[in-house]
Amino acid sequence: MSWEMLRISRNRLVVFFVFMGVFSAVFQLGSMSEVSEEDASIFMEQFEELIKDIDGPGIFLHNTFIALPMFLPGAGIVWGMVSAAATGYAFAAITTLTPELGKIPPLAILYLSPFGIMELVAYSTATSRSWIIITSLIKKKGLQHHIIPTVMEIGIVVGLLLAGGFLEYYMLEMAKDEGFTIPGM
Repeated sequence: MSWEMLRISRNRLVVFFVFMGVFSAVFQLGSMSEVSEEDASIFMEQFEELIKDIDGPGIFLHNTFIALPMFLPGAGIVWGMVSAAATGYAFAAITTLTPELGKIPPLAILYLSPFGIMELVAYSTATSRSWIIITSLIKKKGLQHHIIPTVMEIGIVVGLLLAGGFLEYYMLEMAKDEGFTIPGM
């Protein structure tokens, strides 16, 4: 591997971890939202309708439809941060109705659940690639050298979300079998 390739790889890794931190911070801020019981109930009703009869492929498709726009240059970063804040808000709504979950730090859910870390890695990969592409466009370097890495990263993101969707579904079903319930699930 040449020095140039090592530099590019190191820079890519740094940008990835920066976006992992940014996504985590925005998720945490969203989870700190004050959600009234009425708003939480409305949110959970809508959420129930969304996930009614959802299975592993459904979770995968839902998360993939969220992730793929994150690859769009520039706009993907905004979309990713809106998604992070909305996910944090969802956690806040759930904890409003299930106060026992409020004892669990939101980032613990994100970092300690296998599907949470898979989704975090997928979304951070996509938003960081968005940053790399927009930076390259601003510097007028062209997009040719981004095609193969972007296609590879899309494949990685889809693979992570596929595995994560089935794992999340399996874990939710296992929790239901054990009698654990979360409003809306």
